[in-house]
Amino acid sequence: MASEFIENRIFAEILPGQTAELQRTLTRDDVAMFGKVSGDLNPTHMDEEYARSIGAKGIVGHSLWATSLISSLLANVLPGPGTRYVSQISNFHRQVDLGDTLTALIRVSDRRDGGLVVFDCRVRNQRDEPVMDGVAEVIAPSEHVRVRRIETPNVSVHHHDSFAALFDAVARLEPVTTAVVHPVDQVSLQGAMEAARDGFVRPVLIGPEKRIRATAEQFNVDLSGTEVVDVEHSHAAAERAVALIREGGAEILMKGSLHTDELLSAVLDKVHGIRTARRISHVFVMDVPTYPKLLLVSDAAVNIAPDLDAKADICQNAIDVAHTLGIACPKVAILSAVETIRPKIQSTLDAAALCKMADRGQIQGGLLDGPLAMDNAINPEAARIKKIESDVAGVADILIVPDLESGNILTKQLIFLANAEAAGMLLGARVPLVLTSRADSIRTRHASAAVAVLHAHRLRQGLTPKDLPKELPDDKIPASNPSGDA
Repeated sequence: MASEFIENRIFAEILPGQTAELQRTLTRDDVAMFGKVSGDLNPTHMDEEYARSIGAKGIVGHSLWATSLISSLLANVLPGPGTRYVSQISNFHRQVDLGDTLTALIRVSDRRDGGLVVFDCRVRNQRDEPVMDGVAEVIAPSEHVRVRRIETPNVSVHHHDSFAALFDAVARLEPVTTAVVHPVDQVSLQGAMEAARDGFVRPVLIGPEKRIRATAEQFNVDLSGTEVVDVEHSHAAAERAVALIREGGAEILMKGSLHTDELLSAVLDKVHGIRTARRISHVFVMDVPTYPKLLLVSDAAVNIAPDLDAKADICQNAIDVAHTLGIACPKVAILSAVETIRPKIQSTLDAAALCKMADRGQIQGGLLDGPLAMDNAINPEAARIKKIESDVAGVADILIVPDLESGNILTKQLIFLANAEAAGMLLGARVPLVLTSRADSIRTRHASAAVAVLHAHRLRQGLTPKDLPKELPDDKIPASNPSGDA
């Protein structure tokens, strides 16, 4: 328990070799408020995908957060209250991802005339990798100061943490064997191994072994005790991973450094694949700061312009994910531009048909309503003003978008304008498929793995819809995703 007071050390009490240490985990709140306080909203500092796209070593804004930990140590611990900063030299070595835990250490290296104290500084992440090092110079106080500790207010850009219950649920389950396809880049390999270290999955790495181990060595990823299946290229890796699923050797498929189409080609192969009667679709599981519960969005990654049959499967897949997350009867809003049926707007006709299909039992397990515009799907006041009487309007658990373009725009708006976090997976095959992205934080990668693990355990219990073992007709194979986002 922290002391009620903070006390300093005066210059006469400070000796070379003395140290102080602080540990903090970087959250989305930290990043958002750092940008707000500093006024620095440069995408190189705030946008992970943009920073990587221009070849930056890391997100400089996040790295500056590491320097703030050094400042906190100097101001509050050693020397403490009354300290005056003189200079700071900082060298940044790698990016800091959301969810990284940083340990900051300062060590007295020299004392000089005038009360000047020189500190060696370093910050390392949870993998003991160097994040920042440098030298700080301060004027230490000459008189003892004792001040009452002020509790930091709990300011947050999130009103809640919808992923917390997800992580708690997975923590009680045994890890699930996961076939990781062609993990030859940092993001896919690190993501799989981080999920393994946290006890989510038991990875089997499938791809060119030399490239996998070279990547692990380059980025200091520990592969101790991890099975590696050596195949020569990405296509062979996809085929071998699907074969492992068919043999019962794995229960989750995780995409590595290969295109989604290449993976789906092996998944949907008529003879050797793991296709089912369901059309494959992607489901985003989103923690939106201003929405009071998890929000599922589908399909924003695979099906470009789904017809009515495809939308029925998209609805059913999303409902199945909601059941996995413990939502007994999810409220499904079928989105369009308007909330009335307009013959010239196809998405309104599809929405009406989907609702009738649900009434007749063709879509099961959820409560559907539509067409609904975005405002009256998620805002009760908007629904009231437009006189929409519905158990879904204003309180939706699932948003079914008209097409890939609108879904992609919606999810990216929520992520980049509303600080939402988005996990997700593909449904419709015999096992869940996890897609990693360069823009995913550690936390969202973990959340995606957690959703897949929960769903895999649910499939073990025999809660699979009755149509899953059937063969998938050729006309239900999803079209390619030209955006490359998935």
